Amino acid sequence: MSRPITIFSGQWGDVPFERLCEKMASLGYDGIELACWGDHFDVEKALEDDSYLPHHRDVLEKYGLKCYAISNHNVGQATCDPIDERHKFILPGSVWGDGKEEGVRCRAVENMKNAARAAARFGAPVVNGFTGSPIWNTLFYWRPDMDAVIEAGYRFFAEVWNPILDVFQEQFVRFALEVHPTEIAYDGVTAGRAIQAVNGHPAFGFNFDPSHFGYQGVDYVDFIRRYGD
Repeated sequence: MSRPITIFSGQWGDVPFERLCEKMASLGYDGIELACWGDHFDVEKALEDDSYLPHHRDVLEKYGLKCYAISNHNVGQATCDPIDERHKFILPGSVWGDGKEEGVRCRAVENMKNAARAAARFGAPVVNGFTGSPIWNTLFYWRPDMDAVIEAGYRFFAEVWNPILDVFQEQFVRFALEVHPTEIAYDGVTAGRAIQAVNGHPAFGFNFDPSHFGYQGVDYVDFIRRYGD
């Protein structure tokens, strides 16, 4: 069975949405995974402006394209990360606000919930993205209480993400974590630990991206065998 070949729009966030659609259609793609930055897909506008999603559908149809997923990587990163100045450059102003950690995190969580609602309205069954990690910056130096630190980190991830995933489930949309360095899951072992942390939540899955698995030395074929469902 043939599969649609689509491309992620995030690398071209500075290219206007319609121009990007025109270009990707000319290159033979079947669809675009729309990033929630630039003017490609705005989560809040999708929920507030009744003309926003119909316009996006019209543009995609004009160029014979489909959208099977949207991407909210940047905002997702802020849900579990310790927040610092780096996040200011990837977050919408409405999420960054005054830059104080708890406020940024709360706004990022609400935006992720809204991403599920917007994706459902748009007919996209998946939101790909990041989660950030409260423990990534502790993993590469020695300390005697690392087991406790790691356990606390996964508990924090579950506390933040289970309410988000509940909204995804209500909307019949799945969140697909791109397993990646700096995330709560960055290889096969930690992917399993993330699933365990959220008790196998049915709305939680993975976006399979083997590009960095290769240089990490991760068996990317085994990853599919273990987590394909």
